[in-house]
Amino acid sequence: MVEMSTGTTNLVRTLDSMDFLKMDRRTFMKAVSALGATAFLGTYQTEIVNALEFAETKLIWIHGSECTGCSESLLNGGNPDVAQALTKLNVNLAYHETLCMQQGIWNDGELVNTSELNSEILLEDLYKEGNYILVVEGSIPNGPDGSGRYLVIGNKTFKETLGEAAKNANAIVAVGACACWGGITSADSDIEKETDYRGVAFKKTDASKGMLKELGIDKPVINIPGCPAHPDWILLTLGAVILGKIKIPDDLPAALDQYGRPKLFFPPDHTVHENCPRRGYYDRGEFDEEVGGEKCLWKLGCKAPYAHADCGIRRWN
Repeated sequence: MVEMSTGTTNLVRTLDSMDFLKMDRRTFMKAVSALGATAFLGTYQTEIVNALEFAETKLIWIHGSECTGCSESLLNGGNPDVAQALTKLNVNLAYHETLCMQQGIWNDGELVNTSELNSEILLEDLYKEGNYILVVEGSIPNGPDGSGRYLVIGNKTFKETLGEAAKNANAIVAVGACACWGGITSADSDIEKETDYRGVAFKKTDASKGMLKELGIDKPVINIPGCPAHPDWILLTLGAVILGKIKIPDDLPAALDQYGRPKLFFPPDHTVHENCPRRGYYDRGEFDEEVGGEKCLWKLGCKAPYAHADCGIRRWN
């Protein structure tokens, strides 16, 4: 059972008297923010089922250059776990490179050419069918020389894979710092110009160098950064899109900040610093200068005064 604070309990009672299907976007997002994934999916389970009826949402999750940390973060979400959430939201996880069963051109020594056993054929079929949400985890190399060949999976560069997957997607969600900005792979180095790693819609903070722009694909992208991204951020953003509470592209200018992040989780007018549990040490000028202490981490490189996210309130899982 999920334990909720008095304030949250009161909000649940207020929202419980409302018709879920008639909630506007603002009310929906307020409920999502206050309750978190666990309480929200639990409170509105029946209404969610009614809203979705028998409609099924296909989800394609592709991986570029990354550590799979965001997928692991999602899998580590305890209440609800990812299987429960996908079931409640009636999501068909049609493809996820890490979670799919063994697939390839060869399977147990036998050549296979069906979508059930060959992931390349499966993806091609899914792309043709369209009507899916695309999730991208990991950065995309453009190098060397624009070829994208620093990451080849099967017989395709990941740059090609992204282009094919993005064309018929109903919505595109970039999960994690790598998919959003290029992540650690795009950090300044002697080889960065050669590898040229990019995010889906941005390279660092430059929207003109996102990989979709490079590919000539003009589609909006919802960015959920983090290293790794919080399970709530992922599940609740996908839930809002699936349930039609965020209509793409009409609602995105109001729902997202200048970097494509949901303002709900990355509030422009609040920083991590404001709700940091170590804030009192900062106010008293008490700083740790070695790793492992309990005081303010400012002198160790903490950027909370400049970072906009709800980490201090949401914590983890």
